[in-house]
Amino acid sequence: MKEAIFHFPTDGRPCGCEQIKSGHIHETYLITTDTGSQYILQWINQYVFPNVNAIMNNMQAISSFLKDQKHGKTPMIRYLNTRECQTYYDDGEGGAWRAYRYVDNSICLQRPDSLEDFYECARAFGHFQYALNDFPAQQLEETIPNFHNTVDRYRQLRDAIRRDEKGRRAELGAEIDFALRREEKACRLHHMMENGSLPTRATHNDTKINNVLMDKDTRKAICVIDLDTVMPGLSVYDFGDAIRFGASTAAEDERDLSKVALDLDLFRIFVRGFCEACPSLTPEEIRMLPLGAYTMTLECGIRFLADYLNGDKYFSIDREKQNLDRAHTQFKLIEDMERKWDEMEQIVKEETED
Repeated sequence: MKEAIFHFPTDGRPCGCEQIKSGHIHETYLITTDTGSQYILQWINQYVFPNVNAIMNNMQAISSFLKDQKHGKTPMIRYLNTRECQTYYDDGEGGAWRAYRYVDNSICLQRPDSLEDFYECARAFGHFQYALNDFPAQQLEETIPNFHNTVDRYRQLRDAIRRDEKGRRAELGAEIDFALRREEKACRLHHMMENGSLPTRATHNDTKINNVLMDKDTRKAICVIDLDTVMPGLSVYDFGDAIRFGASTAAEDERDLSKVALDLDLFRIFVRGFCEACPSLTPEEIRMLPLGAYTMTLECGIRFLADYLNGDKYFSIDREKQNLDRAHTQFKLIEDMERKWDEMEQIVKEETED
């Protein structure tokens, strides 16, 4: 049993603890009490998120706003305060813990089992974006500075190449060349945000399908979860990261690259759901949706590559070279997007033109 759970008010005494292996960053546990109540207990990775107060402050600000927002009810997870009336528990040994009541009959999918699943995911993230349309994004603290700053991600990649901490650079000539040759296109959206061509919004910034809680029976979306990365950003980043993760035909760490491709049917259904649920998107944001998918895929690929060069410090791994495998899948997906670029742009036009 994780001792941290005893610092949160629970219905009954905790008696069961099962780790949930789904994310790269935090450690998550399902806690069961002797009354049958269940809770999610999460250890926050402070190497990735050193400012835990910023995370919890952002969540509180968003929660308060959504309670009063004008776009209809927007459900979200409510974290428990500790018995000491704090938003999280500090164990005094570098560990920060938070907890919330488990949502009965809910599931998180690692991949969409159908087009309908991905459509529900799209509508959930689209509605989340629309609900925060009037939220003053500048009030949010950056929980990870420069998180989707593609220009800075390339700087970090170059730093990792230069340092070569683990002596891995010599084996990565093709991967490094692949990434650097696409830098100009990958950084275009960041420059558009800087010059005001695209509006800065309060965005989720980690829009994988497993960050949507779904009803186990109806497969309808319940709410968006894991709001640690809600920060100022671009709507097309949220769209793009969901495509990167959910519209790929293979797992993020698939070693057989022949299985990796962009599923255009999934791409189409996500465009449809996201844009239906978020009518506040500007014409330029809509036009840039394919580039959002491209940018987030390439950015994630260079992050995996840089982490592999640095010795796998950021993304947790279960096997040797897993982060390199992850980089390979992203780069293969980029190649397929390049082949299907005209089709992607045509789908966006078909799905958004009246």
